[in-house]
Amino acid sequence: MASSKEYLEYVLELLRKIEHVTYKKMMGEFLLYKDGVLFGGIYDNRFLLKKTKSFESRSFKDEIPYPSAKAMILVDSEDPEEIKDLVELVINDLR
Repeated sequence: MASSKEYLEYVLELLRKIEHVTYKKMMGEFLLYKDGVLFGGIYDNRFLLKKTKSFESRSFKDEIPYPSAKAMILVDSEDPEEIKDLVELVINDLR
């Protein structure tokens, strides 16, 4: 099932505290970037972040975005500040 444009707009609103967030549509889903760094995506209307070392000691729900993909972290918060902190953890791990 492809993700909806409405859900993308909802997620982008949750990401409003983070500068330079962009997205690319790919095969019905949306990949999310900050300053050119891929940090997550929207898959089947689920907001997922890359699973990095910062998440190893924390308890987040793992989700598989599509068959044969690596597990990602399901974002179940609607707090833009909390989401900003999570995205910054991912970005820092990826740099």
